Amino acid sequence: MTMTRRDFLSAAAGLAAVPVLGRRAAAAQLPRSADIVVIGAGAAGIAAARRIMAANRKVIVVEAANQIGGRCLTDTATFDAPFDRGARWLHNPDTNPMIRLARSAGLDMSTPPFGQKIRVGRRNARAGETEEFLAALVRANRAIDEVSRGKADVSCASALPRDLGDWAATAEFVLGANATGKDLKDVSVMDKVRAGDRNGVIVCRQGLGTVIAKLGEQVPLALSTPASRIAWSGRDVTVETPSGKIAARAAVITVSSDVLASGNIKFTPDLPKRQLDAAAKLGLGSYDRIALQLPGNPLGLARDDILIEQSNSTRTALLLANIGGSSLCSIDVAGSFGRDLSAQGEKAMVAFAVEWLTKLFGSEATSGIKKSSATRWNAAPYALGAMSVAAPGGQPSRKILTEPVGCMFLAGEATHETLWGTVDGAWESGERAAEAALRRIGALREEPLAAPAPAARHRRHAAPARSAGAPIN
Repeated sequence: MTMTRRDFLSAAAGLAAVPVLGRRAAAAQLPRSADIVVIGAGAAGIAAARRIMAANRKVIVVEAANQIGGRCLTDTATFDAPFDRGARWLHNPDTNPMIRLARSAGLDMSTPPFGQKIRVGRRNARAGETEEFLAALVRANRAIDEVSRGKADVSCASALPRDLGDWAATAEFVLGANATGKDLKDVSVMDKVRAGDRNGVIVCRQGLGTVIAKLGEQVPLALSTPASRIAWSGRDVTVETPSGKIAARAAVITVSSDVLASGNIKFTPDLPKRQLDAAAKLGLGSYDRIALQLPGNPLGLARDDILIEQSNSTRTALLLANIGGSSLCSIDVAGSFGRDLSAQGEKAMVAFAVEWLTKLFGSEATSGIKKSSATRWNAAPYALGAMSVAAPGGQPSRKILTEPVGCMFLAGEATHETLWGTVDGAWESGERAAEAALRRIGALREEPLAAPAPAARHRRHAAPARSAGAPIN
């Protein structure tokens, strides 16, 4: 049976509307065959599997970790509020299908009441200082945009004006480490400028990891089942796992660019050098959260206040205070400083967070810490970092990763040319790869939807809060 696009979309809508009991394959029950096998149960993998199910084709998702979500992971046990250890919000509510699906599943999706503050030493920035910072940010964005119009794809750092004064390091943090997980010297101007709008931030009260888990409840899934080898040709594919082999007519592979480049999954024959080089040029940035439970609001901040400081080095952070009205605060560290700090372990990360808050608010502000926790995404074996960022000259690599390799199709935020680094982009890429795989096996006979057009060449980050990053933001 083949399906038209109208049939396909109607089935997909029905799948979203009808609650079905979740299905999890035990190791002994791992199917030996499927129409399409999906590697990875993050946002891209769940999106791909749902599309394949809507086309009435047999799919199995194999996930190396012991939980669904990938880089969307919500901790509901440690604190008095859900703690998104990875990505924490979605964007573009008018066009993002995930938000509608999450609400249909009964989850509480809303716009947080972000307040934006800049700290200068132990005081808030004055109005004139804030204006100076925003002017510096606008000038930096315009300079990056102007350089991107040239023929060479250079680093964002090389494009910055040299006279940003006292706000230079802060602007670099907001546009670089905090937005991408990398310092601006390691970020392609083309990649930065072509990033699509990340407007209308939406959060889930139950946590973004809960969204992915909920949307994946219907998906046939094998947890703790890493793919160790993938044998592929132009006709079929075999995925080897510790629980056995799965033969399929096509595969959707959603692992991170760093996992793909690491060689942790073996391919027979080898993955083409073109794809491996592309993955290497889209290496993951570093972005981690240090969570502190601070009862009594000793920082004196409002719910979901976002705060940065006027810094003079990369040794800085972003604070999200009183998350969802709770006593939970997140101190986010990123870029080269965040990577080095994370490598020192959780104890050193918490010590930095306490030191940083003490510098800004005094020792009394951190004297009553009840609990703490820190993420270390660079050390997570099935992620190896936060979000993909193109190195200078590497922006075309995103399109390369969307090219079919035999009957294999790559997906994930790294493969999205405009919504890279976001859960939105990961979801859309999974749907797109699933549709390509379905066409490959003859389940769709119409042409796929066109890829989104590159974002307009203008900068949009006039204020710091909206560019706050995350492991897949």
